[in-house]
Amino acid sequence: QVQLVESGGGLVQAGGSLRLSCAASGLTFRLYAMGWFRQAPGKERMFVAALSASGGSTTYADSVKGRFTISRDNAKNTVYLQMNSLKPEDTAVYYCAADIYRGYLPTGEGPYDYWGQGTQVTVSS
Repeated sequence: QVQLVESGGGLVQAGGSLRLSCAASGLTFRLYAMGWFRQAPGKERMFVAALSASGGSTTYADSVKGRFTISRDNAKNTVYLQMNSLKPEDTAVYYCAADIYRGYLPTGEGPYDYWGQGTQVTVSS
């Protein structure tokens, strides 16, 4: 049974930082591209960042470029999202997702096979 479990969310002031983690189990982690998405209240779930199976390729939403960094540790079956210079508009539930790597990094939800339950990030002004 595949499980993705996010952690590291919380309340932070604008300008602060958080690091989210997503621990995966039940899959061959090193074969999967990993993505982060977020859903703000009353809005659709949106792409944030994605990372290839090896970690050598990344892609980011324009809204987080230069502030967020996605990384992974295949030995620990964990993907991370380092979030710096946080803004109130970053407030959302953050989800990690896994997609068997096909040579490209999907930015839509459709290709992702597995999803975590989400972790809340709240940025106060």
